[in-house]
Amino acid sequence: MCNSFVLMKFYLLFLGFCFVFEAHLQATLDWGIEMKPKFGFLLAQRGEVAHLPTSSAFGGEISFVIQTNGKKQWHQKYNYPTIGATFIGLSVGNKDVLGNFYGVYSFIEFPFIKTKKYQLTGKLGNGLGYGTKIYDPITNPKNSVVSTHLNALVCFGLQNRFTFNRSHFVLGVDMTHFSNGAFKVPNIGINMPYISLGYGYRFKPQEKVTLFKSILPFKKILYGLNLVYSHKEIFPTGQGKSKIYGVSAFARYFFNSKMGTELSLDVISKQVIFKYKPEIIKNELDVVQIGIFAGFLLPLDRLHLVTGIGFYMKDKFQPESFLYHRIGMRYYFDNGIHLNAVLRSNWAKADFVEWGIGYTFNYKLR
Repeated sequence: MCNSFVLMKFYLLFLGFCFVFEAHLQATLDWGIEMKPKFGFLLAQRGEVAHLPTSSAFGGEISFVIQTNGKKQWHQKYNYPTIGATFIGLSVGNKDVLGNFYGVYSFIEFPFIKTKKYQLTGKLGNGLGYGTKIYDPITNPKNSVVSTHLNALVCFGLQNRFTFNRSHFVLGVDMTHFSNGAFKVPNIGINMPYISLGYGYRFKPQEKVTLFKSILPFKKILYGLNLVYSHKEIFPTGQGKSKIYGVSAFARYFFNSKMGTELSLDVISKQVIFKYKPEIIKNELDVVQIGIFAGFLLPLDRLHLVTGIGFYMKDKFQPESFLYHRIGMRYYFDNGIHLNAVLRSNWAKADFVEWGIGYTFNYKLR
């Protein structure tokens, strides 16, 4: 596996754990562990994978959890969410073709309902997964969903937590996804709905601390540039990877510490378009896509989650849909620089991962 791919995956893991370890370094922690067995199945979201599910899927998780304590302004704004890191091991419904998957991811749980004895939370997690079996045209041609051992891991779901003193029981449902972001094909990806029932224990009671002010400049238009770089591979397999370069000019506006919006002009040079309809002669301008994107921003201090939709104003050959979507995260530093790890997709099909760095020209701490 090439070094750039490993570096990109490490970069994704770094962004997620920046968030967890920043909280871990707080002076006062309410922390604990959770253990959950999981039962589910492989979701055959397309006809190409209908042959793969042959049995139920099962596995387990061990999580290190931290209860936020109010040191950051967003802790109180989001009703004191829980954050942490999870180690996971799973079967995925076809051991002979797909093998097993293992992973580690950071997560955040937002409370929807919160009482002394009960919580209903929404969970978002992101990290890395390792699959033991991948596609091979000779030895494993039936594996049409994953072609790399290392993959991005995404988990989202609902958790019911019932508390008894320092102990608690967890009943949850979630969707776990593995994909390499079209870095190498085939890459339909693995989607697994799970139900889990587990036990947790908190080692230290929560203590309130002095509130820190938000680092966000509110009600001010921020503008800057974002540079992205990626690779992409298309069918048929064996053609090799093509580079992707891009730049986005953006304007962002934060209404408050819980909500922001973004508008950007995206210019992408997608070299892989040279391989679409190879009988047609193309030049560099022909493979440039220009789009307008509108997104929603969820700021968590320095880590911002982003999602939204855009459309192409210029896309000469239209290899995918005229609409594109983004979901991912950015990590901001004091000097206005941010790191970017965002998945671009066309509906449910991954296009490529935008690895990048950006700069906000008029960013100043308050």
